Amino acid sequence: MELLLRLAAVALVAAAFVAADGTGTLSPSFYDATCPGLQPAVRRGVAQAVKKEARMGASLLRLFFHDCFVQGCDASILLDDTANFTGEKSAAPNANSLRGYEVIDAIKAEVEASCKATVSCADIVALAARDAVNLLGGPSWPVLLGRRDALMTTKAAAEDSLPSPTSRLPQLLHSFSKKGLNARDLVALSGAHSVGMAHCSNFREHVYKDTKINMTYAAQLRAKVCPFVGGDDNLAPLELQKPDKFDNGFFNDVITGQVLLRTDQELLGSSGSHGTTDALVREYAANADRFAAEFAMAMIKLGNMAVQDGEVRLNCRRPN
Repeated sequence: MELLLRLAAVALVAAAFVAADGTGTLSPSFYDATCPGLQPAVRRGVAQAVKKEARMGASLLRLFFHDCFVQGCDASILLDDTANFTGEKSAAPNANSLRGYEVIDAIKAEVEASCKATVSCADIVALAARDAVNLLGGPSWPVLLGRRDALMTTKAAAEDSLPSPTSRLPQLLHSFSKKGLNARDLVALSGAHSVGMAHCSNFREHVYKDTKINMTYAAQLRAKVCPFVGGDDNLAPLELQKPDKFDNGFFNDVITGQVLLRTDQELLGSSGSHGTTDALVREYAANADRFAAEFAMAMIKLGNMAVQDGEVRLNCRRPN
């Protein structure tokens, strides 16, 4: 019952964002008349991908985050390099790491077959992230729709905007603040690491140099997954117990010092004015319903970095 009440509040938050949108175009019902089969088509595509490989759900969620953090939710992350620009795919936070492009391509092709030149790639990415979370056992939420796709992007924009996996808490808070996101949003969205895996290259510094990590856990990672030299692409789960189920177990791992990324461990035990994140970590670890609802609200807020300037790409990988 508590979760239902909290998710009802999420729907009200979405309605508030619609009312606050100056263009009046962002709405969960944006395609109801022009492409009524959109949301079932996206869910089918995501369900097929997740059934084949549960980790793909986490990858689609990450794709949305990396898209929105760079010049807004405009599908710029999907653009291949052209003669005019080098895109985001080769940026350090994305190269050999982001996945799911083919899943979005397949969904876009199905949507184009029934609703030609109608649905933006950015909206498909947003819907896919929501459905991925829900199919892995997490909450659902009303996705605001009506975005447009970027005409170009740059590698530098991604490297300037995306947080590093080695960032300290003040850097993380500053990075999120620049996007209009607060400490609660940071902690809630970090809960996305309840699912998925990370490469050794992204957590080597944490397991070899940081003192806040559980030393037994660090020793196991050093011995089995992440040598001091080599093995950059070796994978380990971001959550210990249920890495393919979206739940609040990640926050218990933070409390016990058993998370892969420095950015995740930074949420607990930082001194000074940033201690507020400690309370949020413990709050979400103790209350799965609260985490689910506040994650959904943070995703709506993140997705509201929408772009109405641009186009509806026919191919998500290149401008029309």
